Amino acid sequence: MSYKIGDIVPDVLGLDENGKEVKRSDYPGKSIALYFYPKDMTSGCTAQACNLRDNYSELEKAGYQVIGVSADSAASHQKFIEKNSLPFPLISDPGHKLLEDFGVWGEKSMYGRKYMGTFRTTFIIDPQGKIVRVISPKEIKTKDHAAQILAS
Repeated sequence: MSYKIGDIVPDVLGLDENGKEVKRSDYPGKSIALYFYPKDMTSGCTAQACNLRDNYSELEKAGYQVIGVSADSAASHQKFIEKNSLPFPLISDPGHKLLEDFGVWGEKSMYGRKYMGTFRTTFIIDPQGKIVRVISPKEIKTKDHAAQILAS
């Protein structure tokens, strides 16, 4: 399955860094910027998370709730949040269910080596749960991602 613009996403998205269920309905009246990223503590993912952190109040004022997702463990997410003072939840998806449902898990290649990984992608979901925009891996600017979301 691969969600696309116009699809309604399920209410239950996954479990956060504390093992708590993350639901769309936890954020009534808010649009959700559901961003998928490859790995905690890497340079690009840290730049992206910190850009979202630094612009979080602006995103909130514009009606967005930011939720990050990667295949990292809850413990890794806790360290990533603590180290970078992230004000938003991170869903841990080590079984790749959410990653696969959104079509962002697949074969990647680096230096000629092929491996399975997460394609950096952001889904903008309206307050009714409908996907209204997808920011693709080629479009995402990790150091200016909040502005891209605000332009949605």
